[in-house]
Amino acid sequence: MVLELKSIMRIAMIGQKGIPAAYGGVERHVEDLAVSLVSRGHDVTVYGRSWYARRIAPFYRGIRVVNLLSIHTKHLDTITHVFLATWHAIFSRVDVIHYHGVGPALLSWIPRIVAPRIRVVGTFHSIDRYHQKWGWFARVILRIGEWAVCRFPHVTIAVSAELKNYCLNEFGREAIYVPNGVEMQSYENSDEMLREFGIEKEKYIIMVSRLIPHKGAHVLAEAFDNLQKKGMATDLKLVIVGGAVHTEEYVASLRAATAHNTNIVFTGFLPSDKSRALLANCAVCVHPSVNEGLPISVLEAMAVARPVLLSSIPAHLEMISDSRIFFRENNVADLENKVADFIGWSADERTKLGVNNQAIIAEKYSLAHVTEEIEMIYSQLLVGRGDIRVETA
Repeated sequence: MVLELKSIMRIAMIGQKGIPAAYGGVERHVEDLAVSLVSRGHDVTVYGRSWYARRIAPFYRGIRVVNLLSIHTKHLDTITHVFLATWHAIFSRVDVIHYHGVGPALLSWIPRIVAPRIRVVGTFHSIDRYHQKWGWFARVILRIGEWAVCRFPHVTIAVSAELKNYCLNEFGREAIYVPNGVEMQSYENSDEMLREFGIEKEKYIIMVSRLIPHKGAHVLAEAFDNLQKKGMATDLKLVIVGGAVHTEEYVASLRAATAHNTNIVFTGFLPSDKSRALLANCAVCVHPSVNEGLPISVLEAMAVARPVLLSSIPAHLEMISDSRIFFRENNVADLENKVADFIGWSADERTKLGVNNQAIIAEKYSLAHVTEEIEMIYSQLLVGRGDIRVETA
């Protein structure tokens, strides 16, 4: 079916911490999507939290950036910022408000009641209540947020098939599957940055993630350290890109447990261009998470033809069909064996795996395709002025 497209739309993105993305998969997704929508002629506003973005300039890469205050605590940061951003967007008379995440979606009812002309979209990025940093009260609120993202927006977007099925089975909502998308680009001139961290091209294993327990950095660090104690992978380093997010004690324990091994490098949070460049030059990207929506860092590694090793959770299994790359989540011994196996592969096998990964990105996860899908959803809502509850493709 051919749909009429609204030529220029005023779009507000709410829920992310801000741009430029210093860390966080949602933040990277929003930045890339917003830049891509601007390149198509749309007027995009991205709301950020003053403590995260710290930008004074009103525009970034063509995106209107509005940084607002929040109560910067673990439990109040998101909800207070989203409240202010929602009212700012309403009075800015945008056409579409797009909420990212189940927590922010708790307030997506406000424009539905106060400004019914505005179309509301919510993206279900992950089941956040499974994250180990949250206590019981926060888990209850995030469960309500799951209901909210499936109930209040005109359209619910799920970034994985697993989450699409979850929306239907748990809340009876027919979400639209639109995965995260990444750009296909290369990072050739990275020698200076590699020297900065004391690493060499294709001589390091990398993990890019917030350092929170369910991401499994401690599992990877222990597996790598065990291999080196056995005299294996001695020519490799482990580079862990990321930092604490209300998990300072966890990060401190992780650093203390690995302090004896100088081949384990912690970079802290890095800007998107630097972390992507490190991904582009790694031997392999490892993602040992026990819970995901659709991990941006894995997609970024695949986009630049790098091999990946992944925990065997549903979000990872739907991305790649090659059984050789998977290990049991939260299992140090199995990850240790998987890395040892990978080291034994020939250079041709590793190259072929990377090329296959890049082909998967081109077919299913390219930013251009994802932007086109989301643009179509916005436009169909504005032209038809009704809910969309079925696949657009």
